Amino acid sequence: MGKVAVTAAVVFAAAISTATAVAVRHHMKNSAKWGKALEILEELEENCATSTWKLKQIADAMTVEMHAGLASEGGSKLKMLITYVDNLPTGEEKGVFYALDLGGTNFRVMRVHFGEAEEQIVNEEVHTSIPLHLMVGTSDALFDFIASTLAKFVAEEGEDVHLPAGRQRELGFTFSFPVKQLSIASGTLIKWTKGFSIEDAIGQDIVGELTKALERIGLDMRVTALVNDTVGTLARAHYDNPDVVAAVILGTGTNAAYVERANAIPKWQDLLPNSGEMVINMEWGNFRSSHLPLTEYDESLNAESLNPGEQIFEKMISGMYLGEIVRIILLRMAEEAAFFGDTVPPKLRTPFILRSPDMSAMHHDDSSDLKVVDSKLRDVLEIPNSSLKIRKVMVKLCDIVASRGARLSAAGTVGILKKLGRDKSRKEGEKQTSVIAIDGALFEHYTKFRQCFEGTLEELLGDVYETISVVQSHDGSGIGAALLAASYSQYIGLEES
Repeated sequence: MGKVAVTAAVVFAAAISTATAVAVRHHMKNSAKWGKALEILEELEENCATSTWKLKQIADAMTVEMHAGLASEGGSKLKMLITYVDNLPTGEEKGVFYALDLGGTNFRVMRVHFGEAEEQIVNEEVHTSIPLHLMVGTSDALFDFIASTLAKFVAEEGEDVHLPAGRQRELGFTFSFPVKQLSIASGTLIKWTKGFSIEDAIGQDIVGELTKALERIGLDMRVTALVNDTVGTLARAHYDNPDVVAAVILGTGTNAAYVERANAIPKWQDLLPNSGEMVINMEWGNFRSSHLPLTEYDESLNAESLNPGEQIFEKMISGMYLGEIVRIILLRMAEEAAFFGDTVPPKLRTPFILRSPDMSAMHHDDSSDLKVVDSKLRDVLEIPNSSLKIRKVMVKLCDIVASRGARLSAAGTVGILKKLGRDKSRKEGEKQTSVIAIDGALFEHYTKFRQCFEGTLEELLGDVYETISVVQSHDGSGIGAALLAASYSQYIGLEES
């Protein structure tokens, strides 16, 4: 072989050797990064673990906090608010009643007809947005707007809407802001949330403010019930089934309400002399226990939230926060393990960009190449190229976070059943059934969340699960409010004219 040929061979061999070394180093680097990503995932799964034993401890802790909250004001993280609802719908309600649902920037007015026809409930409604300037204006301006919307709705009623002569229209008012309830039809505003800031309304009786606005425009309508959506959900379900003992909201937010024996409420005995049972609004989103499987990602979310240190349970289980937990975990994987390549996707730094519907869609993707996951990564996080390995990790990540939320929700529900003594097997011949009414988009649309919730209830209750029925209760904030208006009608006991 000539000198030139030998030289060329040596150069070629060196080039191959260098390329091989680069490839090996690249492979090792990628392997190390992937190993780090899997390490983060495994650590997350371990820290989010919810064994049967741990969940039973959480259920016990929920029961203890319920007792403490009922015993004294401020005795628990659970507010355990009395609602003055001691007369739930029976299914015998008849007539036309109205509901106003104010839960944020949008509100709606409903007219509901309860009758004897096969279709027991007939309702019509209108949705309206609150103008932004009224959210920071005056109390009079806001309630004048609401009253005028009610008046317009009534003015457009058809000839088929009939009220007995001489009777006022009666309204159930769902007001989903923090309120100190004073009676079934009165309560003072504690604070605004959801972008509202009307200072002169703080401390005012909400029903009183609406009533004055109705009087100013000459609309003869009486507010007979002031409720929140959880209590409305319980009322709506009780109309169909008298065995309903509790209601749970699993949606953007979360809360629970249940039916308590009035003599089990020490702090309210002087106010409830004639009541047998009373609906309690738990405000369970604020529940906290050392047994909760909190992670560094939960702590990060809490620290950056608008209410640090509050609503810990809600931040672990509700639809508003599940996607955000996933985003925070992904950000760490991107920064420390180059999960999406050498550059962190800019969108991944945007809080709340990943919503629970996105998470649900990825979690339910059963295609062989996980097309839905790929689509969500492209559309939401602007990640153009994702390997099948990355997509599989995404599904696993969604499963870990959603399953923890569903299992914790079930543990909280078991805590309510324990408080009511309904977590034990029935005595021979006893026909006790406990119905739990659930409402909220998370429970309705996130199938794997719902299945995990129900499966966990059965896991924790064993044979007792046979006595438990979980039902979906639609539109407690609307129909439930109208039902409570009927339950507390000023005309109850009078003969129909």
